[in-house]
Amino acid sequence: MAEEIETPEESLFDAPPMAEQERMIEAVLFATSEPITLRDLAARMPHGCDPAEAMVYLRKRYEGRGVQVVRVGDGYAMRTAADLGFLMQHETVEIRKLSRAAIETLAIIAYHQPVTRAEIEEIRGVSVSRGTVDQLLEMEWIRFGRRKMTPGRPVTFVVTQGFLDHFGLENARDLPGLKELRSAGLLESRAPLGDAPVPGDGGIDEETNEGQSELFED
Repeated sequence: MAEEIETPEESLFDAPPMAEQERMIEAVLFATSEPITLRDLAARMPHGCDPAEAMVYLRKRYEGRGVQVVRVGDGYAMRTAADLGFLMQHETVEIRKLSRAAIETLAIIAYHQPVTRAEIEEIRGVSVSRGTVDQLLEMEWIRFGRRKMTPGRPVTFVVTQGFLDHFGLENARDLPGLKELRSAGLLESRAPLGDAPVPGDGGIDEETNEGQSELFED
């Protein structure tokens, strides 16, 4: 779904040509390390500009190039083409590996978000240590979601835009299926996550799911 942005107020000056608007967006994306939304682009650009239309042209112009303009969550960013990632292998530094507990916890949050700590423990069948959650929070791969409107109003966890960006995903529905996770060694053959829904089957609860709005508070 295309992001809705407010229509700019009328201005005494004509908007720059579309080619110039493309250049403006290109300059911002090149200088920004984090994904930027169309709304933020509209706030930076002159009145009358249409960043959504300019983004369509810009993305098309970068198709097939070594650097591409990709969508990450609600924002856009310049990223190295996926098939050229091997060229960057000497510049990638692995700081630390996630424990299996952290991987399973992260997978549960990604596939069941928004999810509480108690629900994570119920799915895994074992308790979740505070250190595991703190590590994922520190890495900024998960964040606190809305409180669930149940006794005690427990907080929920959801994955972040940083998580989507790191794994090259546009949204949580692009997550791999269980077979892909197991073949990659991210899940054991046993089924602590056996009830996790497969993306695209409607099993992923988005934070903005209207059907669950009565269960959560902001």
